[in-house]
Amino acid sequence: MARFLFRRLLTMIATALCLTFIVFALTNLPPNLEKIAKSQAGSRISDAEVVSWLEKNGYAQPLLRRYGEWLGAVPGWRRTEGETVTGRCIPHGSDPAAAPRFCGVLQGYWGWSNVFKDSVSQIIATRLGLTGWLMASVMALMVPVALLIGILAGMREGSKLDRSLSTVSIATTATPEYVSGVLLITIFASSVTGLKWFKGSAATAMDDITFENFFLPVLTIALYGIGYIARMTRASMTEVMTAQYIRTARLKGVRFRDVVIRHALRNALIAPFTVIMLQFPWLLNGVVIVETLFNYKGFGWTLVQAAGNNDIELLLGCSVVAVVVVLVTQLMSDIGYAWLNPRIRLS
Repeated sequence: MARFLFRRLLTMIATALCLTFIVFALTNLPPNLEKIAKSQAGSRISDAEVVSWLEKNGYAQPLLRRYGEWLGAVPGWRRTEGETVTGRCIPHGSDPAAAPRFCGVLQGYWGWSNVFKDSVSQIIATRLGLTGWLMASVMALMVPVALLIGILAGMREGSKLDRSLSTVSIATTATPEYVSGVLLITIFASSVTGLKWFKGSAATAMDDITFENFFLPVLTIALYGIGYIARMTRASMTEVMTAQYIRTARLKGVRFRDVVIRHALRNALIAPFTVIMLQFPWLLNGVVIVETLFNYKGFGWTLVQAAGNNDIELLLGCSVVAVVVVLVTQLMSDIGYAWLNPRIRLS
């Protein structure tokens, strides 16, 4: 296990470096840098002034060096103009002699947002906290309901209950979040049907979460995942229920409920566990749509704002969070898979 974890951590680090470099290269294309220069120095500046601004602010250096500076593995750039010293690691008005040489992601400096006018790390910490509440609520609703539907459907394959639950699962999985969200708002939060039970906006949930302002975005994200997890659980449960040891237990006179709980359930949950762990990266994609739809200013909403306003530093910070979430959940999935099935040995 220790060797497996060591090799997986090395793989995760290499993968994270490759993915973040790709995102860094794409966000630092010349047209994007030109937009930054014009947004900071004025939209009417000439091409020569754009080049001059980029040189003064460290954007004219080679791509690999700037990536190293952003990462914190290469000393930050400095520029001396008369008696004024500026640089990546020198905040405005600070003493250049006391400034550190390295200031990147590894040192905890994620850059400055040109749109929100705040530290990227502070913005992401705040927005990620809001999204954390949303994701936790979704998982608390989605996982138990999906497992219950999948187990009930898989216990008696081909029954009316199985066909009914499978139909519902397929319908929810086939409906994207932006469709189900609009439908839920129209039905339960508008004057069209007269059923104004919930709020169509979750903006107030950022300060005070209530059932009224938070349930619709949670349900919108959970519906899609419920159907997917339920279908995987049903397939796994159906396979387990036809195993030889289950038939032996039934022939010995063990009650059907005890057969399901004591013998079938743990083996049937191996495949769904992996699917459940992989829902965390999917949730990051789901919250982009739902947070924008319900005006909930969490991580997904921030990602949309960063991409739409060419906020490179904030976009890079969001990409780091997304990469880490995906890699960590995959590692947890592998470890949990081995724990649920002792016959599997990680090496």
